[in-house]
Amino acid sequence: MNGRLIAIGDIHGFNQPLQTLLEAIDPTPEDLIVTLGDYVDRGPDSKGVIDTLIDLGRRTQLVALQGNHEEMMLSVIRGDEPHHAWLRYGGVETLESYDFDGEMDFLPPDHLAFFESLGDYFVHDQFFFTHAAYDPTLEMDQQPTELLRWHSLRAGIPDPHFSGRIAVVGHTAHPEAEILDVGHLICLDTNCYGGGLLTAMEFPSKRVWQSNPQGVLVR
Repeated sequence: MNGRLIAIGDIHGFNQPLQTLLEAIDPTPEDLIVTLGDYVDRGPDSKGVIDTLIDLGRRTQLVALQGNHEEMMLSVIRGDEPHHAWLRYGGVETLESYDFDGEMDFLPPDHLAFFESLGDYFVHDQFFFTHAAYDPTLEMDQQPTELLRWHSLRAGIPDPHFSGRIAVVGHTAHPEAEILDVGHLICLDTNCYGGGLLTAMEFPSKRVWQSNPQGVLVR
């Protein structure tokens, strides 16, 4: 691959800092950008985030993973789960960004196609990417969805994966907006929705770009 490999942590409806990072990164068609999930909920502009990511996918190679918040939203839209849990964890803000009128088909067709295209994991060279965590003993295509999307690192950091690849994850927001790097695992959720930062990192160089929730580049 001639381009860069870059991952972006949990966005959670913060479109302005996402646009700030992308302007600083200036993606090319050769670059490969992996977004780690949780695009929606809690922040003010989930719809804008999806518009930005769809446009990004036209300009560069985008691999978008599914987070637990996308899982909750899709389960409600499909009628598989009641809406209460999703609304309690940020779904209200998402609905407001889409000017929700009471009908559950509120997603534009291109947004629904985007959500339905999301993957569970991505492997590239010496790295693999998931939203939350992994089982260190299993091949990636055998990983339980519960681990990939829901496991909090506060409940335990997985051991190194047997493949020797480095895990790049999100999901577990660092309260001090710091990147967690334990060698075999790097967590890029730096708590943007909680007043922290939105983080992007290039691999293997570990170059970092960060924006605060107001869209001001800080690194």
